[in-house]
Amino acid sequence: MVNLGDRFRDLGRMDALGSQESTLHRLDPRAKVLVTAAFALVVSSFGRYEVSGLLPFALFPVSLAILGEVPWGYLLKRIGLALPFMLVLGALNPVLDREVLLHVGPLAITGGWLSSFSMVLKLVLTVASAVVLVATTGVDGVCQALERLGLPQVFVVQIGFLHRYTFVLAEEAVRMLRARELRSNGHGLTHREFGPLAGHLLLRTWDRAQRIHQAMLARGFDGNFHMLRRSSFGPRDLLFLFAWCAIFLLLRIVNFPMLMGSLVSGGG
Repeated sequence: MVNLGDRFRDLGRMDALGSQESTLHRLDPRAKVLVTAAFALVVSSFGRYEVSGLLPFALFPVSLAILGEVPWGYLLKRIGLALPFMLVLGALNPVLDREVLLHVGPLAITGGWLSSFSMVLKLVLTVASAVVLVATTGVDGVCQALERLGLPQVFVVQIGFLHRYTFVLAEEAVRMLRARELRSNGHGLTHREFGPLAGHLLLRTWDRAQRIHQAMLARGFDGNFHMLRRSSFGPRDLLFLFAWCAIFLLLRIVNFPMLMGSLVSGGG
């Protein structure tokens, strides 16, 4: 129960990070969303066996984490939560693709290992960029940017409510687990208890969500989330967008690690 409460309180830290004041926080959310989308598109365009060309793209999430004052522990923890799923996705590649494509000294590296590492690296880069985006913009800021970029309002509202009701679900779950622990003298949760608790949790959160929705309607909610800080797209945002897109294009065209390796080997 304590671990569950701590995890969801840690989830709320994302909103706290998004409300900070830094150079990156003051940029228009649309510029950050567009740059992150361009980054994900360019990273995903690499071939299945390309690894060295992906390494310089770590410059983007690292630079934005520094500018946005995102704690490194928080960023690494979010990547660590997604890492097991990344490893599972590429687990079968070394078994299915055994063709040797590269030799590093006496070590023969097959295409399966290269494709697995490339897949994991792509996912790490995109997850890191997404975490930095939300940590420097906030979920509400991202929703505002998506709506102003033309995404249908119904989808934006669903994303916003999904984020907000996660905390409602978490609060009800923590209350139920705390009450159960007090009545069970510290005995662990059994599989027989899980089903009734999950059903009761669904009913409680449904009832709580209805009360929240009625309160929102009574306060004049019209389907729009109004931001306290309304930003405008200016020259600084345009420079941020085009500068990073130019860097992505350069890194996509020129494989700098391979180029430096050839220069070093040629010079030696």
